[in-house]
Amino acid sequence: MTSVTLNENQMFSAVSSSARQLFQLLRCVGFASRAQVRITKEGLRFIVEDSSVMQGMAFLDKALFTSYTYSPSAEGGADEEDVNDPAFQISLSSLLETLQIFGINDSKDRWASRDPAYGSVTASLARGGPAAFDNNVLGLAGVCRLNYAGIGEPLCIVLEETGVTTTCELVTYEPEMHEEIPLQRDALAQKIIMRASWLYDAITELSSTSPTRLTIAASPTAPYFTLSSTGPLGSATVEFSKDPQLLETFQVPRRTVNTYKYSLIRGASRAMSIATKVSIRGDEQGVLSLQFMIEVDGGGVSFVDFRFVPFVSEEGEGDEEDENVE
Repeated sequence: MTSVTLNENQMFSAVSSSARQLFQLLRCVGFASRAQVRITKEGLRFIVEDSSVMQGMAFLDKALFTSYTYSPSAEGGADEEDVNDPAFQISLSSLLETLQIFGINDSKDRWASRDPAYGSVTASLARGGPAAFDNNVLGLAGVCRLNYAGIGEPLCIVLEETGVTTTCELVTYEPEMHEEIPLQRDALAQKIIMRASWLYDAITELSSTSPTRLTIAASPTAPYFTLSSTGPLGSATVEFSKDPQLLETFQVPRRTVNTYKYSLIRGASRAMSIATKVSIRGDEQGVLSLQFMIEVDGGGVSFVDFRFVPFVSEEGEGDEEDENVE
């Protein structure tokens, strides 16, 4: 990494050689207008929430930046071990608009329809072609600089491309401290790893019934892994066999069935469309975790995580779909 000279009152500074790469990762969690940001020595963590029943987390590892400098001692002069990593809220929609100010060559959302652009990218990935963030796919990358002086100060984004420089300052807000949706990693009821494109295709196929609910069932015996949707136009089911070429990892000690709001699962479709693999985990309480592995330029990988709270399990099925576990 190259070094960056910080101003005296500047806490954080980073430079990325690809604004598009940052845009694509953050757009994966763009289902809400605001995001909570936490700056750490390891990278930037963006957390987005929807009504306490869905959370998305995108982690921008410092390896994604050509330079990354974080000096927490610049705020208050406390000892390094006692300094809390700064957290604040920003308008995620404004940040995404800023990052694509020079254009992303993406006039359509590839995740929303099966247009040729989506097919060509996924086909290229399936053949071992360029990653989703390869410059041949995204076009020439512009330089992006991020600066943050400290609590209460704006997040400054400087974009440079072909001799044109644009500076944007995003207002930061007091962070709303939401509890992370808990996933009991030591009490997992299922763990399945598969290609993300296959999950994307299944979720897309089920959309034909205009579903309101999505039921995920996993069992050590056939049918092994099933996605079922119900809606005003009927119901549909997609089944996956236990073939190791289909399900890379399949750890299901006993049958589990949980139901989620379809529109929330659909909110992770952007990540499904560009990820190479997805880890599907569920605990004894029915909390669902979708962790996507996304290849980035240079041969590295980044991860985007989603967690979902299931519907309350009740004997009757006629209840309103907003009865979620708090």
